[in-house]
Amino acid sequence: MEEGRDLLAEIATAEYDAADKPFDFVESDVETALICEGNEAVREKIMRALENMGYHTTKVTTALEALKAMRFHLFDIVVINERFDGAEPDKNDVLLYLEGLAMATRRRIFVALLTERYRTMDNMAAFHRSVNAVVNLKNIDDVEKILRAAIAENQAFYRVMRETLKTLGRL
Repeated sequence: MEEGRDLLAEIATAEYDAADKPFDFVESDVETALICEGNEAVREKIMRALENMGYHTTKVTTALEALKAMRFHLFDIVVINERFDGAEPDKNDVLLYLEGLAMATRRRIFVALLTERYRTMDNMAAFHRSVNAVVNLKNIDDVEKILRAAIAENQAFYRVMRETLKTLGRL
């Protein structure tokens, strides 16, 4: 845990470096996704699925890269393996960072957790891990269908709240 705090502190105090920005230019209506997965075959399946869904993707291989990318860009979707960058599932620096975001910011990010411990679409596990959806790695070949269903469910759940915030000028 101490190590994770050091990494988060390093990111928080680092100076601006344009190389850390995940995209040089993205139109305002384009949705973006961050893929935090070490296994190249799994990462490619996720990237293909997200690109089929219309997302511009950024893939990272270390927690440091992920945190730097999130420092300058609010991603619409983050897909992360709970063991990303060799982390213990409950001490994952990227998940800890996402948990620590202000709720108004965190609600704008859809987080999908890749795991071997929980069943796909296990809502209680998702709630426990502070993510929006759980995808078991056994079901990675169906990741596009799973993400489409989970994102649609999430959008329906928050639709009224988002419309109200938009009406009040807070979104």
